[in-house]
Amino acid sequence: MQKFGTSPIDDALMERLSTYGELHPMLKRGIFYTHRDVKWILDEYDKGNKFTIYTGRGPSGNTHLGHLMPWLFNKWMQDTFGVNMIFQMTNDEKFLFKDLTLEDTTSMAYQNALDFIALGFDPKKTKIIVNTKNIEKLYPIALSVAKKITFSTAKAVFGFDNSTNIGSIFFTAMQSAPAFLPSVDAGKQVPVVIPCGIDQDPHFRVCRDVAPGLGFPKPSLICCKMMPGLSGGDKMSSSDENATIYTTDTPKQVKKKVGRAFTGGCVSVEEQREKGGNPEVCAVFKYNYFMFEHSDDELNEIARKCRNGEILCGECKQCLTQKINVFLEEHQDKREKAKDVIADMAYDGFEW
Repeated sequence: MQKFGTSPIDDALMERLSTYGELHPMLKRGIFYTHRDVKWILDEYDKGNKFTIYTGRGPSGNTHLGHLMPWLFNKWMQDTFGVNMIFQMTNDEKFLFKDLTLEDTTSMAYQNALDFIALGFDPKKTKIIVNTKNIEKLYPIALSVAKKITFSTAKAVFGFDNSTNIGSIFFTAMQSAPAFLPSVDAGKQVPVVIPCGIDQDPHFRVCRDVAPGLGFPKPSLICCKMMPGLSGGDKMSSSDENATIYTTDTPKQVKKKVGRAFTGGCVSVEEQREKGGNPEVCAVFKYNYFMFEHSDDELNEIARKCRNGEILCGECKQCLTQKINVFLEEHQDKREKAKDVIADMAYDGFEW
């Protein structure tokens, strides 16, 4: 917030959000913690000018729980406000920035989209964009954005240098395009809110800077912290397979990965019974905090028992394993059924 100038989601904003429906646990726990112009979005909504939600995924690998976490919040927003949603698959981005073929990233976009659909978004109000497949609609908007962004700005914001391929330099214009697409489709100004990880803020700072000059409203942002990995790192990484739980993992794989998780426990049972553990650094506790324990009372009880040595790491791991496997069993079933509707959710414009 200090570095980028975003605003905190303070008590007043929380109270206002609670008037539209029950607050999501990720708001109450400060996982979604900062924003840009969410108050304005709510003002427009109250006037009858419904906003559109925009989020996305860079399809470079299999979907993991860290990807699902903000998508679940997006679903809460759609359910709470009853609004349209655009989900952008940036298969071009991952081709440009990583050592992957366009065929790789496009195939992975399909797989990732199945996970997104499986979470239960309203199929009548949700459309999925794949950049290379919807380029005819996106490119004119991206060109307008690109004309407003200098190379000096791109270098300052993203750290590009003379060795950066020119596709990567152009890409932020493509990521900006869906923020303006609802206004283009509707022929009027449509507010857009982007719930996303805080790491995406640089792209949308640039997007917001150019919006007024193009005649579009600035997109609002509501940003979250990153879901940690099982190894104790601050962000779950697709490249660390042993510390990352994928949506396609088997119960056996989940048990093995959670069993290796970093915890805040002591070196022996006796010592932990005496001194207790430290839930603040424990990856197992953080998984409950971020996704798998919605009851604050139960979460506080887990923390209390841990600190007092009443519960051991093995017990917590066993409990989390069960929660994840119950979730994944249902998710994988819905993921399979998503294959029947994915074609119907491909972007072809909304009835505004």
